[in-house]
Amino acid sequence: MENPINHLNKLFDSRVRLGIMSALMVNNEVNFNDLKELLEITDGNLASHLKALEENSIIKVEKGFIGRKTNTTYKITKAGEKAFKDHINALEKMIRATK
Repeated sequence: MENPINHLNKLFDSRVRLGIMSALMVNNEVNFNDLKELLEITDGNLASHLKALEENSIIKVEKGFIGRKTNTTYKITKAGEKAFKDHINALEKMIRATK
């Protein structure tokens, strides 16, 4: 039987990235400030994690305006959704294997 640890995705090792992905899995889109507030982290920390996810085609970024204020929102891509589900399934298999 194949070891589920082989299916864990290194991109999702960070608690911040797990939080970002969890938020995006249950919401169609989330803006930068809402993610920052939800995860209780700094702008720079959030931005670096979002950039890594975007560079790996896990999320997509949409920049727009609300009135005169910029508004950046994030959505999960189809590939990102599959990668995250595979990661969660591997975690669940590992947990079940320890019982």
